[in-house]
Amino acid sequence: MKVLIDADGCPVVSITIKLCKKYNILVTIVCDTSHEFYDDYAKVITVSKGADSSDFKIVSLAFENDIVITQDYGLAAMCLAKKCKVLSQDGMFYDNSNIDSLLLSRHTAKKIRNAGGRLKGNPKRTKQQDIDFENALLQLLA
Repeated sequence: MKVLIDADGCPVVSITIKLCKKYNILVTIVCDTSHEFYDDYAKVITVSKGADSSDFKIVSLAFENDIVITQDYGLAAMCLAKKCKVLSQDGMFYDNSNIDSLLLSRHTAKKIRNAGGRLKGNPKRTKQQDIDFENALLQLLA
């Protein structure tokens, strides 16, 4: 088992590395060239900037029972198809019971934006979200 992080815009990279280091689990950070990561413990893979380039790299590296951390529903769906355990940065487990509705909400939001509509952005990240994420990741690692 290894942990793959979709690191573009991910606020839980340091929490993930800290916990994986504690359990001696390999961590791979995947990001595009607009982000820079350096870590003594984790392997960092930088891909070219492009639509979904990080996502496709993660899918190519992921195998059954690996843990993937992402906020991207499309990537989550692809990793679930490979029988990975997929976790959001807020501690929500993606699974077959929720991925279809999440993909539908993403599609609907895109249609609204393409029609010129505006959607409310995400609220500021809270300490509780970090705690929820850490607890969820611990469940998978322990």
